[in-house]
Amino acid sequence: MIAGIDIGSRSMELVVIDGDEIAIKRKLPTTFDPSSQINKILDGVKLKRIAATGYGRKLVTEELTGCECISLTEIKAYALGVSHLYPEARTILDIGGQDTKAISLLGKGKVAKFEMNDRCAAGTGKFLEHLATVFQIPIEDFGSYALEGSEPLQINSMCTVFAETEATSLMAQGKNPRDIALGLHGSIVRRTTNMLSRVGLKGPLVFAGGVANNPCVVSMLEESLDIKPLIPEEPDFAGALGAARHGKAQ
Repeated sequence: MIAGIDIGSRSMELVVIDGDEIAIKRKLPTTFDPSSQINKILDGVKLKRIAATGYGRKLVTEELTGCECISLTEIKAYALGVSHLYPEARTILDIGGQDTKAISLLGKGKVAKFEMNDRCAAGTGKFLEHLATVFQIPIEDFGSYALEGSEPLQINSMCTVFAETEATSLMAQGKNPRDIALGLHGSIVRRTTNMLSRVGLKGPLVFAGGVANNPCVVSMLEESLDIKPLIPEEPDFAGALGAARHGKAQ
């Protein structure tokens, strides 16, 4: 069996394929001890080869896993994973815990152009997670909460700290918290739309990564782009799937 593992800043995902079929899917938080988490996620799985991607890909070694190890970039992994699920896809948006990627595709998993913000958490899942705590809303419910707003308030900063300051100031002015939350989601969508424009957005667009589970981001993105994005059933496994496909092809 061949595995792909995507080790991100917030979580790691494992996809094991046997032939062309997916045999195992697992997900764990990365924590501050990712090597122990890698051992846990691979527990009981006997592999011929594992292909690693994501921030922590260099932690995946033969000594740790007991099998052949290779690695690939997140851009290539997402291109392969999404193209396997949606061969017709021409653009990928991935908003993960710590970065955002916009990728244009030539077809068959080949990358034409990409843009990635990975220097700070602005506009990423971490941005939403932090601000959800300010609102004392579970991150899983933050998107639905924001959708209850009716008039999105302007949030100018994409810096997590400054955006929190803006949100707190608006709360002190008595503004509707749901409208503030809607404005925060809107600021992410504006940034993302600009990234997609710079790589030459073409449909079909596939939205992958954990933030694809946020209904408010999906709704505002669809309205902003006038394109209904395709969303995998489990959007945070696209990178691991692509890594597994890469491992199988070696």
